[in-house]
Amino acid sequence: MPKLTSIKQALRNHLVFSSFKTDETATPRDWYDTAAHTVRDHVVERWVRTASAYNDEDPKRIYYLSLEFLIGRMMSNAALNLGINDELSKGLKSLGHSLEEAVEMEHDAALGNGGLGRLAACFLDSMATMDIPATGYGIRYEYGMFKQTLENGQQVENPDNWLRYDNIWEFQRPESAYTIKFYGKVVHTNTEEGSQSHWVDEQHVVAMAYDVPVPGYGTDTVNNLRLWSAKATEEFDLGQFNEGNYEQSVEMRNDSETISKVLYPNDASASGRELRLKQQYFFVSASIQDILRRFLSTREIKSKKDWSALPDKVAIQLNDTHPSIGVAEMMYQLVDLHGLEWNFAWGLVQKVFAYTNHTLMPEALETWSLELFGRLLPRHLEIIYRINHEFLHMVNHQFPGDNALLQRVSIIDEANGKRIRMAHLAVVGSHTVNGVAALHSELLKTTLFADFHKIYPNKLTNVTNGITPRRWLNQANPELTALITKAIGTGFQKDLSKLVKLSPLADDKDFRKAFRVVKKQNKQRLANKIESLTGVKLNADALFDVQIKRIHEYKRQLLNVLHIIAMYNRIRKGEASNMTPRAVIFGGKAAPGYWMAKLIIRLINDVAEVVNNDPAVGDKLKVVFYPNYEVSAAELLFPGSDLSEQISTAGTEASGTGNMKMALNGALTIGTLDGANVEIKEEVGDDNIFIFGLTTPEVAATKANGYNPWDFYHANSDLKEVLDMIASGFFSAEEPGRYQAIFDNLMKNGDNYLLLADYASYIAKQDEVSEVYKDQEEWSRRAILNVARVAKFSSDRTIGEYADNIWNVKSFKI
Repeated sequence: MPKLTSIKQALRNHLVFSSFKTDETATPRDWYDTAAHTVRDHVVERWVRTASAYNDEDPKRIYYLSLEFLIGRMMSNAALNLGINDELSKGLKSLGHSLEEAVEMEHDAALGNGGLGRLAACFLDSMATMDIPATGYGIRYEYGMFKQTLENGQQVENPDNWLRYDNIWEFQRPESAYTIKFYGKVVHTNTEEGSQSHWVDEQHVVAMAYDVPVPGYGTDTVNNLRLWSAKATEEFDLGQFNEGNYEQSVEMRNDSETISKVLYPNDASASGRELRLKQQYFFVSASIQDILRRFLSTREIKSKKDWSALPDKVAIQLNDTHPSIGVAEMMYQLVDLHGLEWNFAWGLVQKVFAYTNHTLMPEALETWSLELFGRLLPRHLEIIYRINHEFLHMVNHQFPGDNALLQRVSIIDEANGKRIRMAHLAVVGSHTVNGVAALHSELLKTTLFADFHKIYPNKLTNVTNGITPRRWLNQANPELTALITKAIGTGFQKDLSKLVKLSPLADDKDFRKAFRVVKKQNKQRLANKIESLTGVKLNADALFDVQIKRIHEYKRQLLNVLHIIAMYNRIRKGEASNMTPRAVIFGGKAAPGYWMAKLIIRLINDVAEVVNNDPAVGDKLKVVFYPNYEVSAAELLFPGSDLSEQISTAGTEASGTGNMKMALNGALTIGTLDGANVEIKEEVGDDNIFIFGLTTPEVAATKANGYNPWDFYHANSDLKEVLDMIASGFFSAEEPGRYQAIFDNLMKNGDNYLLLADYASYIAKQDEVSEVYKDQEEWSRRAILNVARVAKFSSDRTIGEYADNIWNVKSFKI
């Protein structure tokens, strides 16, 4: 192995040999490239040793299949994990440049949208840090989801061309390319060994691998994230080109490569839905082919029984329903291509796969029409039919005569236009199904998957989500990290339970003061960024009230808006002389086809326009929508937050991880007893969290008893005034009816997420928040206890539970 040079010398070398620049001609981007190449050298050296050790020793590996990996910027994370960040900073400084400037030149990797992708990235970090042999599999999106801009307060989706300047952190692997099939038909032939199925007349796309290193913290282990890019089997039709048909000459290439262009193409059209299914099968098929190739490369298969070792070497985790087609694909690979007997192959599949569910809402569970599925993947439709037939036969034997049960659990939904229920396929094909918070997992057993729990009483379990402290404390909040290190020493980055040593310091006046200084610095940094992005100037002494997450009705950003308008009305009426100054900050993207979510974004911005420009308000209240929320933005927002808004309707949020990141960075939570809020409350203590609203059983009872939002509207004059202002066009004078649909959704369409039912409780709890914040000593004490008591929510604990209880995978020290 070649020896690494000093950081300073490596910087000089890469400036010349990688960027072809000198000190005089180098641009800020050249200095980023130089620094990134320098860090990458250290990563690659460990990466090569890790891969060699895995190949030599062949430990059992976990393969994590996810449509999203929101990994964010990589350079500073890698430098911190490898312990070379300070040396890198000094090296750049000696050359007249700063690490901070270099970091700002790196574009966030546009490989995800929200919590699902960020969770997957946290898990990769923890698996590498804990020396667990693992590979992540996903798609190398050329443009990601979209870059969000705001025009006249409205979300505008723009291409996120994150690969414009290439990606230093990826390595193309042309030798790892697989053929992916679509369309065609199935031909059955009879042989001495029985009937055989052949998928013929299909169209082909090539999946080419790009590898991204995932370095662990304080270890030599560097795992791999393998992303697939779609390539055409034929790049260019020269005949068409020579005839002047220029568009047709590249049509096949463009059609093929569309598969990996963007994350979550709008599924409002038939072509959009087809592209989504293509994406999912594309990356799953490539991944499973790659997994089986690796398995076969380490052993000689002399007989079919040699395949019995597959579950001893391979564990596959399905992150949500997107990759659940993997169950059928593995059967296709094992039965059709490798010639295994059906029952033997099915036994292997059920020992290899596990499935994580991330939602309680039936409408969020993916289904595909039989017409689309059968046209795109005809052989897999046959496979799913057989899986379903044998599953229903087993259920009928176990519960004879219960036809209603058979209809409810069938993989094929016959009642709603004949659709394939992908979550049901994942449940039937997996040995373990887990929820992601204690409440969520219990609700899976009693509601969404109650029938499956009856059939498989030991299959459903819980693994509460977690976050990596390396990214969300060590990297995102260096000032707090330094303060903690000074107070209790090092090591908490790998063992978050050490933070409990901070608990006595919550009563130490000097430590509280130092903690507030750090928080003020983080808030000022955030305020400066917000001013540069939006022009809105925030007072860092105000309470920073932050709700940053995907825009969705169940997450209830609208409830937050109702509170803002209520505060604004108090100010207008002269009832806010002793009001705690507050800056309410939103961030998040709405799906391109989600009209109501996009309307809520516009309402937020219209309210902000009125509030921020009313001279009667001044600094008492400010409202900001942070544009294009992404990982690098989150690294500013979490450390700069005082109050964490986790206000989804009880029983709708599976877990949430933003709540964990906020608490780790010293924000207090206002929230319902939903998702992981329940467990956060248990850990930090009832007095150190602000809980409001209906509980999950109360939500169910309220709806069952004939919930009528008009009752709350007429009973609460403040609420009525707020809603009337929205409906009458107070915040949209140029278009008075702009928000009538929001009013109607609440008042005429049943207020599905019970905003009106929870309004009074929310307002009362927000008033309590304001009073506590006035006592900065008490607020600081509670915030410190939040930091000290959130060790449970480390993704290291989460991955440890997966490894021990689901994957049966051991650490493998390099």
